[in-house]
Amino acid sequence: MKALVPEKLEEYAAAHSVAESEVCRTIREETYRTQDYPQMVVGPLEGAFLKVMALAVGATRVLEVGTFTGYSALAMAEALPDDGTVLTCEIDPGSAAFARRFWNKSPHGRKIEVRVGPALETLGRLTGTYDLIFIDADKANYVNYYRRVLDLISPTGVILIDNVLWSGEVLKAKTKEPSTLAIQELNRVVSSDPRVTAVLLTLRDGVFVIKPNPR
Repeated sequence: MKALVPEKLEEYAAAHSVAESEVCRTIREETYRTQDYPQMVVGPLEGAFLKVMALAVGATRVLEVGTFTGYSALAMAEALPDDGTVLTCEIDPGSAAFARRFWNKSPHGRKIEVRVGPALETLGRLTGTYDLIFIDADKANYVNYYRRVLDLISPTGVILIDNVLWSGEVLKAKTKEPSTLAIQELNRVVSSDPRVTAVLLTLRDGVFVIKPNPR
């Protein structure tokens, strides 16, 4: 992932935001030490953003699509009340096991449930609504995830979608790269959807903040 903001500036922003917990820091360090694509981990600045968003909407039920090594799920769980829950979807059993190992080191880990398998199948079985939904998974299904979670988001909730600037690749009008095309399509769908009000932030690799309009 190519940085959109100079590294020193992002470090400054993170230093002036809510600090990451010790367990989140350990997850981040172990991810960079052991994983093939450690840049996929949500870092301190975006983790702080997720916490603030959870607090801003008064979240008690959070849904995440894409667990990876568990940093973002724990960051959000830390912002929830004692009876709050994070349901996170992960296709890879190894990633889920990695995440569980570190969640078990945190008192907030008990708030998190991971369901292993194709996320669209998991989403199709869910009922009820969620206060905060974070999508950070395979880009090919971004539009499908977005369309499904619109039925699951609370009227007062917020949907967040990560990597929507894709290291600046979204600016390439004639690209044939599948993930870039999928993200470009997602951005078109969201920005033209009359059911929502959205802003695309240049935070880290781009984050869509999407609020459902009153029904």
